[in-house]
Amino acid sequence: MRIIVYGVGAIGGVVAAALALSGQEVVGIARGRMLKAIRANGLLLDSERGREVARFECVGHPNEITFQPDDAVLLCVKGQDTAAALADLRAAGLTDQPVFCCQNGVANEPLALRFFPNVHAVTVMMPASYIEPGEVSIFCQPSFGMFDIGRFPGGHDGDDEAVAEVLNAANIATLVRNDAMAPKYGKLILNLGNITGALLPPGAECAEFDGPLREEGKAVLKAAGIAWEDVGKTERRAKHMQDRAGGDAGRPGNSTTQSLARATGSVETDWLNGEIVQLARLHGVAAPLNARVQALSVEMIAEGGKPGSLSVAELRERLFSA
Repeated sequence: MRIIVYGVGAIGGVVAAALALSGQEVVGIARGRMLKAIRANGLLLDSERGREVARFECVGHPNEITFQPDDAVLLCVKGQDTAAALADLRAAGLTDQPVFCCQNGVANEPLALRFFPNVHAVTVMMPASYIEPGEVSIFCQPSFGMFDIGRFPGGHDGDDEAVAEVLNAANIATLVRNDAMAPKYGKLILNLGNITGALLPPGAECAEFDGPLREEGKAVLKAAGIAWEDVGKTERRAKHMQDRAGGDAGRPGNSTTQSLARATGSVETDWLNGEIVQLARLHGVAAPLNARVQALSVEMIAEGGKPGSLSVAELRERLFSA
């Protein structure tokens, strides 16, 4: 089996590097300065194990790959980039090889199913960062993170078993399950606080905002009849994802904050808080708090997209007094 990692950023970078260091054949798809850095010097993985350089083939577009029958694609792009990535994969010749959506949110799997018949859900628990091209960091140990995988919309098959085997060998604790979307919805609830971490200055207390956003999200999922699983403080997480020495020191915030710091010009809030807003509208319930932070993310990008643009008092006013 050859693993194609589409989107060598924070998550995709850690996954690609870990797989390559374990001896797995990997092809990365990256862009810009990250692509140039990997081609020139490999990809440096900074972890509790130390600083290791992984070397693997990396291309700038799927059309540079001759796809093989036993390939598996790990889709690691942000939700706002999924449609274009899927179209590029199909145009490049991908057919019925398995596509694993290693992404936040729950909109990627149904979109992938429009393009390909063999789609798999992946819940990603991985505190990773990528700011400088050619280097990624992981902030937990002893594992590099936890994945739950299974077919979409349900069940599991041999592709799940095979990918789980290589991920576990690469120090990514992976569990195959029949209800892989349940933890993805649980991760969605956690990710509803990503935007507040990006809006507020580093070190600001987010609990007074994240709690109400998540409770509103849970109420919307209940109204929609969607089952979800708590992926927060579980025994499995405590076993595999202990704080790295020094904790999160040096980690430049969550994935939304990192997107803003790299000036990518977009964030995935429409596929996180926006998912709750869409479900609320479909099922005739209200989600005003998630709608407000979704609108704030649009304003942030329009105004230049810098992390930490609001004080706690300003966010409190914008979120709760609107």
